[in-house]
Amino acid sequence: MRNAKIIRKTKETDITVRIELDGEGKSHVETGIPFMDHMLTLFAKHGLFDLDVMAKGDLEIDCHHTMEDLGLTLGEAILSALGDKAGIRRYGHSILPMDESLALTALDLSGRPYLVYDAGQAGNYIRELDTALFKEFFTALSVKSGMNLHIRMLASGETHHIFEAIFKSFAKSLCQAVSLDPRVKGVPSTKGSL
Repeated sequence: MRNAKIIRKTKETDITVRIELDGEGKSHVETGIPFMDHMLTLFAKHGLFDLDVMAKGDLEIDCHHTMEDLGLTLGEAILSALGDKAGIRRYGHSILPMDESLALTALDLSGRPYLVYDAGQAGNYIRELDTALFKEFFTALSVKSGMNLHIRMLASGETHHIFEAIFKSFAKSLCQAVSLDPRVKGVPSTKGSL
């Protein structure tokens, strides 16, 4: 079973993430940020990951610490669940539409974190959530998972649709990258490690 449970406790947040990479898309998500609950639920459903997320953060200040630490904890959980990465496809990509919006995501589970991020014409806020914090989330996730991650909007529209397209596209890309290919023997790298 390729799964992991990661707990992160600081003076700012208390977060538990459990992920099963070979799941059915079941999830239970409570972050205190309703739109993020929606995005992580979409991520689980469309990536076919079983995901449990419980987060308490200093939301009375703002959402920054919770969003960043969610990325750190989910990234660490993904890396832990991958184990030695033997047999994985390693790369994943998806171009995904959400009505008028179109997101491209490409990633490499290389062990070398790097984020290229362009959310297009996204508005500044979804309710009280500063949409700039999605870049903080994906930066933290990329670093902790050792993932090279490119996110780019090919067509921008309504802000909700932009981020829904991004999270669904990311889910599909990650599902592809973590999937096992029986033809891959050992780790998919000429270096012998990822």
